[in-house]
Amino acid sequence: MKTLLFTLTICFFSTAAFCQLQPEKYKALQEQEDTMKTFSKAILRGRSPEERIEADSIFTRMFVKALSTKYSFDYPFDSLVTISKVEPPDKSFRIFTWQLFIDEATTRQHGAIQMKTEDGSLKLFPLIDRSPVMKDEEKMIGDNFNWVGAVYYNIVENEANGRKYYTLLGFDENDFKSNRKIIDMLTFHDGKPVFGGHEFMIPGSILHPAGATRYIMVYKKNASPKLNYDPEMKMIVIEHMISETNEPEKKFTYIPDGDYEGLVWKDGKWIYIKKIFNQITPEGKEPVPHPILDEKGNVDQTKLKNNSNQNL
Repeated sequence: MKTLLFTLTICFFSTAAFCQLQPEKYKALQEQEDTMKTFSKAILRGRSPEERIEADSIFTRMFVKALSTKYSFDYPFDSLVTISKVEPPDKSFRIFTWQLFIDEATTRQHGAIQMKTEDGSLKLFPLIDRSPVMKDEEKMIGDNFNWVGAVYYNIVENEANGRKYYTLLGFDENDFKSNRKIIDMLTFHDGKPVFGGHEFMIPGSILHPAGATRYIMVYKKNASPKLNYDPEMKMIVIEHMISETNEPEKKFTYIPDGDYEGLVWKDGKWIYIKKIFNQITPEGKEPVPHPILDEKGNVDQTKLKNNSNQNL
């Protein structure tokens, strides 16, 4: 009874007029997902490369079988916590991506695009990570078989001249020295996915070539620069990077410096904004509404009492 009620709840919030995924199919998918969880976790946590690769192979076959269930698009797969899932506001498709860690120098991204279909049949585009053999990732345009791999954590939908543009924000655990964050464009031509595009109006620099078809941020392994879409600002906010060793040609030395750049969508292009905040806050000088320490670092009891009263 609980399963049926949950299924009906999911259907109620579906964008379709009514949910076609029947309760018995929903329950079957739940059982499949339960088994898949073990292998999805082993892809990341397996003790050896061989164990992780085998888990990835088994999981992929099981996942495709589950997705082949009619109207599987209505099923959330929410318990697969190591598998990223993003979908645009128009809910015309969803993208699953995950990471296969082979060794410290080798990481591969896997994934697939599932399209929403009227009859509930499976329309799936596998994503084949070809970045290790690509000559110029930042200037190439490819299909799903020539994909610059990333685990996507956000998607931005825009429209220009009657055409849909989907901007993908993703993470790549690149190698033992560096990580990457990637902004990629996704469009559909004749119903097939195309990655990369000439929508980036970013001036060329030592970090990013002019005329790039995607934005790739490479940075030091233990750094954590911001790169995400801010819906209130309607902007992709990017933390500015500098080489901590003053060796700008070595991208693995880059760390965030606390300043911010941005990209704003206008007339079908991502327009570069050099500086979106006018002031950099020095470390240790972050603003607080009512500081409770005096200049000597002692607690000011009066301010502490006032703050407490304001929080009641």
